[in-house]
Amino acid sequence: MASSTLISDTQPWKDLKAHVEDIKKSHLRDLLSNEERSRSMLVEFDGILLDYSRQQATLETREKLFRLAEVASLKQKINQMYNGEHINSTENRAVLHVALRAPRDAVIQSDGKNVVSDVWNVLDKIKEFSERVRSGSWVGATGKELKDVVAIGIGGSFLGPLFVHTALQTDPEAIESAKGRQLRFLANVDPIDVAKTIRGLNPETTLVVVVSKTFTTAETMLNARTLREWIVSALGPSAVAKHMVAVSTNLALVEKFGIDPNNAFAFWDWVGGRYSVCSAVGVFPLSLQYGFSVIEKFLKGANSIDQHMYSEPFERNIPVLLGLLSVWNVSFLGYPARAILPYTQALEKLAPHIQQVSMESNGKGVSIDGVPLPFEAGEIDFGEPGTNGQHSFYQLIHQGRVIPCDFIGVVKSQQPVYLKGEVVSNHDELMSNFFAQPDALAYGKTPEQLQNENVPSHLVSHKTFSGNRPSVSILLPSLNAYNVGQLLAIYEHRIAVEGFIWGINSFDQWGVELGKSLATQVRKQLNASRTKGEPIQGFNFSTTTLITRYLQASADVPADPPTSLPQI
Repeated sequence: MASSTLISDTQPWKDLKAHVEDIKKSHLRDLLSNEERSRSMLVEFDGILLDYSRQQATLETREKLFRLAEVASLKQKINQMYNGEHINSTENRAVLHVALRAPRDAVIQSDGKNVVSDVWNVLDKIKEFSERVRSGSWVGATGKELKDVVAIGIGGSFLGPLFVHTALQTDPEAIESAKGRQLRFLANVDPIDVAKTIRGLNPETTLVVVVSKTFTTAETMLNARTLREWIVSALGPSAVAKHMVAVSTNLALVEKFGIDPNNAFAFWDWVGGRYSVCSAVGVFPLSLQYGFSVIEKFLKGANSIDQHMYSEPFERNIPVLLGLLSVWNVSFLGYPARAILPYTQALEKLAPHIQQVSMESNGKGVSIDGVPLPFEAGEIDFGEPGTNGQHSFYQLIHQGRVIPCDFIGVVKSQQPVYLKGEVVSNHDELMSNFFAQPDALAYGKTPEQLQNENVPSHLVSHKTFSGNRPSVSILLPSLNAYNVGQLLAIYEHRIAVEGFIWGINSFDQWGVELGKSLATQVRKQLNASRTKGEPIQGFNFSTTTLITRYLQASADVPADPPTSLPQI
């Protein structure tokens, strides 16, 4: 396919469009009765089982999707990513988050240089520093051990590390490694988040990690200055060097801030923010909490899927299959959303992380060549752990809009509970729902079934379930650091596959810039109005009215207020 050709202009795309009418004639009740089809839609790799037989797709659909992948040059694009080519063309950057979890002896080139050695230099530095803090050889300004860590970052510097941290908090090995320690994240510039984050913490025992590639991100740096003041007010200015470290590439600003540049941990332009959890962004704070050996297992799990994605034929390639099915659901069947439904509370922060990875990556309206897309790309991602979600939004999924679902289950619970006399264990009860919900969505319940059950006629339509609602089931053997790494990489690569098929750039994010620039104008206006009484100018009537009301109602805020920290 020529680079300037839209994927929607190709014959395989048109064939899939025509194929939709055939699929609409089939119901999942009938598709699932074909045992040969169902068996061919099971894929197993490294302990993970993927079942996509509940997709509104036949074997013919799959073959047509493979032809679409071929005309989209999917294999070539995957190779270009792994080979360090500048596939992020709008920013002229490579996309090499796979290098972040490559083994030490791997060779991955970027601009003629093997970047894996650079990665391991940083990993070795993280291991050495985190072991010094955890062992008590690095202490705070008053000689006390640093048992508490606050990681300051936002977006990709927050959501991924928080997802991994939340997943490991209840893992037995991770619990043992984290004894006596706590890790907290500060992201929102809202002072409420500051107050909640430092509540109960003692500056004497707290290490703050400031995560900002440029050290200029407005929200992160204001929060960093706030916690610097929190430390300085308690321990004096000299304590900053002992209690604050950085993950950044801007060593000049790191030093100007008061942090020793030797205590700054690097990452690179070829690491996108939302793909950076396997860099120092995530590995450093997580290693402080759990120890480097645990987090290295997380990296190895991600690398397992990286190798699978790169080398496995598409017929057995989990991220490729999931990506192609997402394109089918979004661009052909017209389903704009996807529900991420992990049946384990440990994955409660998976959906918020994937929201960013997916919606920031593929929320685009033009092709990689800048041509407006004549079709919808990107998915609306949301989710909640089961069974909580069942008592929340599953009503809509069962009887309202059709929303394809990802069901994620775990064979062995991190924290099994058994009660004598119960029919099943707590985890069996949870997994009973994991197995039942996909079938309920697929089969539904017909008016005839309800009539046979003697349901009153005036309730039949209310209790009818149309079924034919697609899902995939992903079954993990357990949920340790290795499995968490696998799951992360599956979603990262799945999202890349979607972008490669749609012909968009999944690795830039210009859409976040406009709001930032407009916020700068408002910031200047608020300062001028508060300190000099200047009138509000340059905004439309609505915004002017809102800002005026805000300033009038907060007129008790002094123009040059003294430093004031949260009082919780």
